[in-house]
Amino acid sequence: MSTMQSEETLDTPEWSSRVYGKQQFAGAGKTNAGLLVPLERRLAKFVLPRIPLWLETYHLTLLTPVWSILMVVFSYFAARDLRWLWMVNLMIACHYFTDHFDGKLGKYRNTGLYKWGFYMDHLFDYGFLVSILIGYALLIPERDFNMLLVLCVFSAFMFHTFLMLAAKEEFMVSFLCFGPTEMRIGLIVCNALLVKFGLRPLKGVLPWIAGCGVVALGVLAFRAQQKLWRRDMLSRSQEVQNRKPPFIYNQIESVCV
Repeated sequence: MSTMQSEETLDTPEWSSRVYGKQQFAGAGKTNAGLLVPLERRLAKFVLPRIPLWLETYHLTLLTPVWSILMVVFSYFAARDLRWLWMVNLMIACHYFTDHFDGKLGKYRNTGLYKWGFYMDHLFDYGFLVSILIGYALLIPERDFNMLLVLCVFSAFMFHTFLMLAAKEEFMVSFLCFGPTEMRIGLIVCNALLVKFGLRPLKGVLPWIAGCGVVALGVLAFRAQQKLWRRDMLSRSQEVQNRKPPFIYNQIESVCV
């Protein structure tokens, strides 16, 4: 009976606006233009009413450090046997589930910890990113400098996201048509190719990943500053138009006298 009621609730506009609509706290609502977003919304409609009641939004958020630690452990084992990368892929899939549904579960049940969730979720997400790169560094320790470059580039993407949140009050988590889900799929495919073909391709591709990331970041920064410039200039012109010249007040005062 409760499951049926939950499914009926999912069909109401109130639920959709609560989960995907504009939030009072801008950091609680994400703008995602990823290719798989329509499928993910259908998945959320199926999964959310079936999550056990004892499992809360903060439980899902606090699982991210667990996946991060296990990522490093399985990567350490993968340095001796690449088949352990399948367990790394499993951790990426687990992180997708908990990271994708933690905030949505809070909004669905109207029990969300918006600002706590924003802070802890993205702090743990950065830790998960670091664990991925630590794992690859364990696989090819002679390429530590290249790993550091990749970490700097991907950290800059996160920094860009938070800067735009502060400037526009819009939390954009996708770049072009690639969001977090597409990036996770790319990692899973990359690990599968490493199991199949070995580590040699990874050693040569790291500088290209860093270089392409720098180019993409430069394009994002250029487009972002253009939008912010236009917004500031428009706001400035509106202020000038709304500001009455001083001589008008003098004329009004003389007429009144």
